[in-house]
Amino acid sequence: MIVILTGDIINSRKLPSKKWIGDLKAMFQLFGKTPNDWEIYRGDEFQLEIKNPEHALLIAFQIKSFFKSVNLDVRMSLGFGDKIYKARKITESNGSAFVRSGELFETLKKQKLNLALSTGDIALDEELNLLLRLSMAFMDNWLQQSAEFILVAIQNPTLSQEEIGGKLGINQAAVSRRQKRSQYELMMQVDHYFRKKIKMLRV
Repeated sequence: MIVILTGDIINSRKLPSKKWIGDLKAMFQLFGKTPNDWEIYRGDEFQLEIKNPEHALLIAFQIKSFFKSVNLDVRMSLGFGDKIYKARKITESNGSAFVRSGELFETLKKQKLNLALSTGDIALDEELNLLLRLSMAFMDNWLQQSAEFILVAIQNPTLSQEEIGGKLGINQAAVSRRQKRSQYELMMQVDHYFRKKIKMLRV
């Protein structure tokens, strides 16, 4: 089982792409190579294959925090399933993960959702998507400083608050305030619960 993450940048014209596209590509390089594992197309849309489904939500949170840190936002769907046809470009590959991600993505704007998933298990989807709606209630409102903290914290899980402060150019007390304002601990609890549920799905 893999996960296909499909996304687009909300109001991308607010900021010239040269301000963010280089850093986005560098982040995606951590997850694989383009165009086989990820691709950015039409200027503000992207697709990414996540090989370990348990990592999918934290990767989505990382992408969201990246865009919020540059005062943009992003809309994403996560489709769980298989890949039955592997093309040179991810956007030309196919399988149930691609179908679920694509079909769900087409509904997000109408549903006014910025993050949702489809596993093929209706009961599980209902439960986890409710959890994501609740999570977006605070993540959609992340300020730039909170998002910058989240991004560094996700990418450097072993760093102390002091070390994170060093990367952000702020003191430990300021890091603590950002951690609290961003609801970081709650976000990580959501990720932990998601991983438990997805592990059961894989069995």
